[in-house]
Amino acid sequence: MEYREIVAVTGLGGLYQLLATKSDGAIVRNLADKSTKFISARLHNVTPLESIEIYTTGDNVRLHNVFQKMKDSSTAIVDGKSADNNAIKSYFKSIFPEFDEERVYVSDMKKMLKWYEILKSNDLLNFEKMEAAEEEAVAETTAVADAPAAEEKPAKKARAKKAATTDETAGEEAPAKKTARKKKTEE
Repeated sequence: MEYREIVAVTGLGGLYQLLATKSDGAIVRNLADKSTKFISARLHNVTPLESIEIYTTGDNVRLHNVFQKMKDSSTAIVDGKSADNNAIKSYFKSIFPEFDEERVYVSDMKKMLKWYEILKSNDLLNFEKMEAAEEEAVAETTAVADAPAAEEKPAKKARAKKAATTDETAGEEAPAKKTARKKKTEE
């Protein structure tokens, strides 16, 4: 199981591993109790954790960056259930001072604390591989952008044949289309 397989499902608490997708929903496994269930796309939205960003005073940051700061921080993690709102705000201010206090609500912070504990218990807080893959992707896109443009390919022969046949039949009229007769229905 990898971090990129982990999703949040609207209407359901906790985190899930995405096992399979279907046209009408998805099959997911709860990380807490390991139960597997089908979730309908009509009732729930599935959001991968790696696509979630957090509002900051500058550029938004990915959720895994916040989790990495929580992991590397020497500050003790606050319990989201028992701590008051001010304690939670001051904790996040200490580990990530760039948080936008107006757009990141305490409920979001509590959810991040809960998700961090779930990920920690399932040993999914190794983001080094993911960051290396992101750096490789950035390097590939810059290499592709810097590569010289490919030469244009010559026109296909089929186009040339079609042009030749239209030149030959230019003086002739096209045959009229025949329409099928309608059957009379008895009343």
